Amino acid sequence: MKKGLLTVLALGLVLFLAACGGSDNGNSGDTGGANSDSSETTGNELNITASNFEFDQDKYTVTAGEEVSVSLANEEGRHGMAIDEFDVNIEGEGEATFTPEEPGEYTVYCSVPCGEGHADMQSTLVVE
Repeated sequence: MKKGLLTVLALGLVLFLAACGGSDNGNSGDTGGANSDSSETTGNELNITASNFEFDQDKYTVTAGEEVSVSLANEEGRHGMAIDEFDVNIEGEGEATFTPEEPGEYTVYCSVPCGEGHADMQSTLVVE
């Protein structure tokens, strides 16, 4: 009897976790993974994940004149993130804030030598 109950509970837990594991971003066709054109932002808060040898988005969009909070997490390897025009340089995991005043496109790049693909590890910050 106990084995049967444990099996039912385990199966119920697996189904519950599977149902809760999906993305609720409203974009059924967008996985939100690498090379996506949409960014994971809340207001002007950027949550960037770095792996070998790419950032989780090709493009991040923020609003000019508003403070931006950016946090970097390393999923695979050790990376950094820099945006020269805003004096942002996070080495490893960390956070930074800055206020972009001028609309435009700015290069986001890995600031920690991370291996053979380091030179190609770039993304774009779009300030609107």
